[in-house]
Amino acid sequence: MLDTIDTGLSITKEEYDRTLVPYQVALHSLGYQVYIQQRPVILVYEGWDAAGKGGNIKRVTERLDPRGYVVHAIPAPKGDDKSHHYMWRFWRRLPEKGQIAIFDRSWYGRVMVERVEGFCTEEEWKRAYREINDFERQLVDFGTIVFKFWINISREEQLRRFEARKESQLKSWKLTDEDWRNRDRWEDYAVAVNEMLQKTSTLTAPWTVVEGNDKRYARIKVLKALVDELSKELDFDPIEELPTLWELEKERKKKSSKKLSPKVADDIEQISLPMIQSFEFEKIVIDGKEFDSDVMIYPNGKVKKWKRKEKHDLQASDIKKIIKRDPKLVILGLGTVGNLNVHPSVLDNLDKAGVAVLSFKTEKAIETYKEHRETPGTAALFHIGD
Repeated sequence: MLDTIDTGLSITKEEYDRTLVPYQVALHSLGYQVYIQQRPVILVYEGWDAAGKGGNIKRVTERLDPRGYVVHAIPAPKGDDKSHHYMWRFWRRLPEKGQIAIFDRSWYGRVMVERVEGFCTEEEWKRAYREINDFERQLVDFGTIVFKFWINISREEQLRRFEARKESQLKSWKLTDEDWRNRDRWEDYAVAVNEMLQKTSTLTAPWTVVEGNDKRYARIKVLKALVDELSKELDFDPIEELPTLWELEKERKKKSSKKLSPKVADDIEQISLPMIQSFEFEKIVIDGKEFDSDVMIYPNGKVKKWKRKEKHDLQASDIKKIIKRDPKLVILGLGTVGNLNVHPSVLDNLDKAGVAVLSFKTEKAIETYKEHRETPGTAALFHIGD
């Protein structure tokens, strides 16, 4: 089965940049419906080592309300988990109604790692197919919406990523001796994965195989699958209910073409926002200039000091200047401990203007800003105090 999958499918960076945010905003709206309709949702992520599961999960959760989801990174069982039935540690992590639970590795370890490495008997892993299918049937009968993603990459691509991780100071910690040992048993794992996909892809809970050599393609495929299926399950069209970013982009370009010559409009499209060189408590350095106050960065690249009327409060009036510049995305840095209070009217005004919002503690917000600084329509506000 895996041999028939074209892992080389890809999309351009331009297509990725154009479609990522709209799907994320749609998923944000659907996440709210999950809460309103009180439906539990489960996302299962499996795949080869270095397949990109973590990066995929990051893009799925990037615009979800953090109160509405939890990510379970499942290691080898220890303590109580090891002394119970292998499914027990998953039962106790199931989501409440109205919540989303994401499993980075899952109960499928029984028929893959535990099978291949001999951590269970042949009788036990063969019996697990029936146990897993029954378990997922019970979840769906209860009203749970279940997604299962297998991210598939080629053996050659895995080696390339391993070598890149080995040379990277930021990622070398992710590469272990166990990863290399598992790679040596690729064929054994391929047999187990093929059988797993065939025996546990049911009408109740089918697998979605994701072609993963191109990480951008894999992320968009997963987001599209989530938006499409959740829209059906929840009987809710996020594109109809929200002003879409596609429409906002068209409107923004329409306004720009009226006000500016084509050449100037093209120049604005190509603007990269200023680079943040460093940040520490009450000091941020942007394009070589040091600020000891909170700052706003507008979509046109201008940086302005921001003085709050209240010490830890962001009001609707503070955000008006940003909204006037037709942003698509506003990134909020809430301080070193995240205690900047965002007044509800701020979010209401941004929502009415069709602007997506990402808010984190300032350090993480800056990292997010760096990822989006070349995306047209991005703006930011950073509180650099406590």
